Amino acid sequence: MSDVLAITEHRRGELRDVSFELVTAGSDLVGETGGDLHLAVIGGDVDAFADELALDGVDTIHTVPEGDEFNHDVYVQAIAALYEELDPTYVLMGNTVNGLDYAPAVAEQLDIPLVTDAIGLSNDGSLVVTREMYASKVESTVEVDADRAAVTIRSAEWEPTEAAGEPAVEAFDFELDESRVRSRVTGFEEVGGGDVDIADADVLVSVGRGIEEEENLELVQDLADTLGATLSSSRPIVDNGWLPKDRQVGQSGKVVTPKVYLAIGISGAVQHVAGMKGAETIVAVNTDPDAPIFDIADYGIVGDLFDVVPELIEQFS
Repeated sequence: MSDVLAITEHRRGELRDVSFELVTAGSDLVGETGGDLHLAVIGGDVDAFADELALDGVDTIHTVPEGDEFNHDVYVQAIAALYEELDPTYVLMGNTVNGLDYAPAVAEQLDIPLVTDAIGLSNDGSLVVTREMYASKVESTVEVDADRAAVTIRSAEWEPTEAAGEPAVEAFDFELDESRVRSRVTGFEEVGGGDVDIADADVLVSVGRGIEEEENLELVQDLADTLGATLSSSRPIVDNGWLPKDRQVGQSGKVVTPKVYLAIGISGAVQHVAGMKGAETIVAVNTDPDAPIFDIADYGIVGDLFDVVPELIEQFS
């Protein structure tokens, strides 16, 4: 039997989607190892977060009321203390900005191997982690030659758990060494086009090279406005300076999981697909019937976007 400890995430009073995906990944793993799934909630409104995380497959939620926002030094100390108390075989974390901040320090302190950016986990006597390589062109499997390990999982690779459960909720107290806490969050400041977060959008209209010229973006923006959607893009649009970086979807941009993703003039390179394949419904418009985007699209329109988009605007107006 091997227990799993998963570290949830929150930001500015809200649990991040990866927290619910960690429940799924952890539940799948303990289903193979026969152990228990423990969740850690560190900082913020831990009681409210614990209520949201009372999900099927979770055995125990450990609340650690230290601070309001993420803090590297607090997380490292708290996770190390939890690890010593619970003695889990595996520690799961998000492959996020926060996760990649503290995960290496946790693995170093616990003296266990760290495998990052997992898209699959299995255990048949030893932990096997599936990862992508060469800009997501190939998948590889890593067999961990150790009894214990830490793993970060990629967002949107596991369906978030939604079914309710009845886990135990336990407050976890440990002695925080304040001398090792070298920074504090004092506030937030939005920068450069931070008026929207495409990761939170229910409907995204995303544009790619097919738009040809910057002035043509207005047409796609009109469609987004008509649909009540948010405008996003593939990397070339951002590289050209036509949209800010925070509108970029993909491996080097943001991972999004909207209810509807409408890809306009996007070919579907693996780097882009890695950021949006978790959308519930994918609709693609492209002149090339062999474009890779059609391989993952639920609905496809083969046609010139300059003909199709005005028709869509008229239909939904």
